[in-house]
Amino acid sequence: MAGVSLRALDKSYGALRIVKGIDLEIADGEFVVFVGPSGCGKSTTLRMVAGLEAINGGEVRIGDRVVNRLAPRERDIAMVFQDYALYPHKTVRENMGFSLKVRGISAGEAAVRVDEAANMLGISHLLDRRPGQLSGGQRQRVAMGRAIVRRPQVFLFDEPLSNLDAKLRGQVRTEIKKLHQAIGTTIIYVTHDQVEAMTLADRIVILRGGEIEQVGTPDEVYNRPASVFVGGFVGSPAMNFAKARADGGHLVFANGDRLPLSAIQVPAVDGREFVVGIRPEHFTANASEVALSCHVQVVEPLGSDTLVHFAVGNETLTARMPPETRVKAGETLKIGVDPAKIHLFDAATERAVH
Repeated sequence: MAGVSLRALDKSYGALRIVKGIDLEIADGEFVVFVGPSGCGKSTTLRMVAGLEAINGGEVRIGDRVVNRLAPRERDIAMVFQDYALYPHKTVRENMGFSLKVRGISAGEAAVRVDEAANMLGISHLLDRRPGQLSGGQRQRVAMGRAIVRRPQVFLFDEPLSNLDAKLRGQVRTEIKKLHQAIGTTIIYVTHDQVEAMTLADRIVILRGGEIEQVGTPDEVYNRPASVFVGGFVGSPAMNFAKARADGGHLVFANGDRLPLSAIQVPAVDGREFVVGIRPEHFTANASEVALSCHVQVVEPLGSDTLVHFAVGNETLTARMPPETRVKAGETLKIGVDPAKIHLFDAATERAVH
């Protein structure tokens, strides 16, 4: 096993700069997830670590080796792709053991490794089948097994669950988590799905426009987002945002509502403009001194809870309420806010105010 170090990593295609000087240290045995919108550079960064993309600037270290000039096969990594890339004419056992055969591993040793990986992934009963006889989730487990048998220093996963339906994504996500707990090998995992990132990662790297927006544990990026972008990207439903300004010890919203800054415990000079962030679950039906006047637009009962979409001035916000909440579209009411959970971002920079 080995850690991975990215230092001033840069990638351009002609005049288009895709990855912009990324610096990141990934500890030995850590599970790190790269997440961000399409085009943010997450897959390109992963492919540079793998050696599938040339590096225009900076350095990639795996363990104590600089691997910039090493071919993928020399980097001691294993990669699991979105496409399972299995040989259709080979059995599961042959698919999983093929890379070992190419590397000259003895048939006996290869059989032991394949059996161990199959047991770990719960696919021992599938070893004599061919890919065409497997479900999508089973094929992805085979692709993972093919990577495991190599016993690499680092596993790289490039959106491996994108081709699966929602139920299978949840099942295979659990298998990946179990896999990491069992073998403890360093994993770098790329996804656009923030739920995958939150449930799998030791640390999440949120990318935007080829740069790192924030690095932190799932708890840190959810509860202490560094920017409006992070707050809006992590969480479902997304964090609510509304503009306000400081005036006389209060945050004053466009509709005239006032929240006391003393309750929020953030110093602010009069006239300063903010973006106020509130997660849907931090509203309450019990109005207090920290409350907003809202006009209910849509109510969505989900069984486990109820989503209430409401307008505050010209801005639409969403509250996650208990399932027994009884409100109707068209009502006007006061909705409470947990002041300890309010996030303030500078209106100009969109960075968090602490």
